[in-house]
Amino acid sequence: MIRFLAALPLCIGLSACMATAPLEQPSRASTEPATILPPMKTFTASRASVPQVSNTDLARDILDLAFQLESGRQLPRFTRFEGPITLRLTGQAPISLSLELDALTDRLRREAGINIRRVQSGQASITIEAVSHAKIRRHLPSAACFVVPNVSSLAEYSKARRAPRTDWTQLQNRERLAIFVPSDAPPQEMRDCLHEELAQALGPLNDLYRLSDSVFNDDNVHTVLTGYDMLVLRAFYAPELQNGMSRAQVAERLPAVLARLNPAGANRSPEYLRTTPRSWIEAIQTALGPGASAAGRRSAAQKAVNIARSEGWTDHRRAFSHYALGRLTQSQDPDVALSHFLAAQRYYSQRPGTQLHSAQVAQQLAAYAIHEGRGQAALDIIDPYLDVAKRHENAALLSTLMLLRAEALDLLGRGTEARLVRLDSLGWARYGFGADWAVRAKLQEITALSPLKRGNGRT
Repeated sequence: MIRFLAALPLCIGLSACMATAPLEQPSRASTEPATILPPMKTFTASRASVPQVSNTDLARDILDLAFQLESGRQLPRFTRFEGPITLRLTGQAPISLSLELDALTDRLRREAGINIRRVQSGQASITIEAVSHAKIRRHLPSAACFVVPNVSSLAEYSKARRAPRTDWTQLQNRERLAIFVPSDAPPQEMRDCLHEELAQALGPLNDLYRLSDSVFNDDNVHTVLTGYDMLVLRAFYAPELQNGMSRAQVAERLPAVLARLNPAGANRSPEYLRTTPRSWIEAIQTALGPGASAAGRRSAAQKAVNIARSEGWTDHRRAFSHYALGRLTQSQDPDVALSHFLAAQRYYSQRPGTQLHSAQVAQQLAAYAIHEGRGQAALDIIDPYLDVAKRHENAALLSTLMLLRAEALDLLGRGTEARLVRLDSLGWARYGFGADWAVRAKLQEITALSPLKRGNGRT
C-alpha cells in the first residue's frame, strides 16, 4: 500500500571515493563543468515473461497477499472492484506520467484481463493525484507514494485519514480509491510508484519477501509489473471469486481458477518456501528504513543475516540480507562489504529468476574492479547484465552499468568506445535519475572510481 523511500543508493563507490547517500539520487554537489546531456531515452514495450510457478505455490501466495496487510494485520474478507474500472489522472502530472499510465492501462487489459480505462473528468474508480514529495511526506514521512480507499484527493484524505472508511480492514468492497505519486520525482520513480500502487489498488494489499519475481515484495528489486504479477491480478478478477469471500472460500475456488489460467503450473513441483519470520522483516525494515542511526542499521542488517543463516535459507532472502549488510558497511569497511556482496551473488546465482537481483550486485562488484584498475574484470562482470537491466526497464541500473563499463573501457585504453558508451548512458540516466544535476553528479561519482581519474581533483 505504501512504496517507501529507499534507504540505500543504487550505486555507491568505495569509501575512498565517495560517501554513502541516503537515497537513490546522487548528491547535488558537483565541481565538474556542465556536461551537455543528450535527450532522455525511454522504454518502448514491456516484455514480461511467462511465470514459471507451481499452482500450489501460487495459490498460497495469492491467499497470503490478499488476506493480510504489510503490517501483519489480517484482512477478514476478499475485496476487489466489480464491473468496469475507470482511472483519472489529476494534479501536476508531467506528460511522461500520462504516457506511462496509458501503457500500464493497456498492459492491465491485455495481460490481466481487467476491464479498465482512463477518463478525463468526473469521479473515477481510481484517482491518481500527482503532488509534490513534500506533500506526500507531510502525511507519511517515509513514503514515496501510497494508496488509500474511499477518497479521491489528498485534501479529502487529510480530513478522513483516521476515519474507519480509510481503514483497509474495514473495507467491504472497492468502489473509490486514490493513489498519490510524486510529481517532482525522476520519471522512473514516478513510473515505479504507478506500477506498485495501481497493482495494490486493484489487487493484493500485502507484500511478501519470499516472492522473487514480483513487485509485491518490499525489497523493491522489481519495479515494473512482472508476468507473475499479471497472473495474480488475472486470478483476482476471475469470475469464480467475489467480494466478501473469506480466506477459506477463496482457497476452495483457487485450484480451479489457476488450473484454467495457468495450466502449466499444475505439473510444476511446488517449492513451498518457508514463511518469512516477522523478526527478519523487522530487521530489514530497520536496516533500510528511516529513523535508525548508521550503526543501528548495520546492526539490524547483521541480525537479518544471522536470522537467514539460522533459518537455513539459500534463496533470494539470504542473498538480500548479505546485499543489505554489504551496502551498509561499504563506507566503513570495504573489504567486509565485498565479502557480503560476493555472498549475495553466490546465493542469487543458485536461484532461477534472480538475474535482476544479480545485476544489482554486479554494479557493486564492478565498482571494486574499476577502483583496483582491473578493466577486463569489470567488463566481464558488467556485460552479462546490460540486457537484464534493459529487459526489466530499470534505466537507473542500466545507466549505472554503462557508466561503469565506460570507465572499464578507459582502463583498457579503448577511449573512443568509452566515450560512446558514456554518451549513450546519459540518455538512460535522464530517465532514471531525472534532473540534469543528478545525472551529472552520477557521472562524476562513477568517474571518481577510476585510478586514471583519482588525484585529479575528483576524489
